[in-house]
Amino acid sequence: MIKKILFLLLVFFSPTVNSNKDLSEELSYFQSLIGKTYEGEFAATPQGSSMVDVQYWERILNGNGIRITHSINDGEYGGEIVIMWDREKEVLTGWYFTTAGFYTQQKYHIEDDALVSYEDVVGNENGITAVRSSTKIIDNGFHRKTEYFLEEEWVYGHELFYEEVLDKEVIFK
Repeated sequence: MIKKILFLLLVFFSPTVNSNKDLSEELSYFQSLIGKTYEGEFAATPQGSSMVDVQYWERILNGNGIRITHSINDGEYGGEIVIMWDREKEVLTGWYFTTAGFYTQQKYHIEDDALVSYEDVVGNENGITAVRSSTKIIDNGFHRKTEYFLEEEWVYGHELFYEEVLDKEVIFK
């Protein structure tokens, strides 16, 4: 009898047996990105320096959430995003916390086969009060365009193509 109980406990509580890798229906757009690391390189600055962003996407909260951690230039700057479905408002929502000490609250929707986000920014020292971006999944990664609301107008932020990488990790200092 004890052997049967132990067997049932192992079957029902084993991480291997119960490890469903699927996301909730509301987060299914992101399914192909989960469990992978991506790298995107910013265009070189006029001073000639470059910036590389490394992101890791993971399933959290039994598939009801996504966590994206990222670092630029091995920890010069970084942050963490948590995305979830807001049942009350019926919208994807997220929170982005940064190593620079500011944070954003995000709302997402699908538009023309891309994920569009709008972020309210709190505490940015550069005067940015909002961010909007468009992310489209492409072969082996994704493409993101970003704009910032600065001094009462939308200005170009950046455009990056991210590709999956196997030999990189997100680094925080």
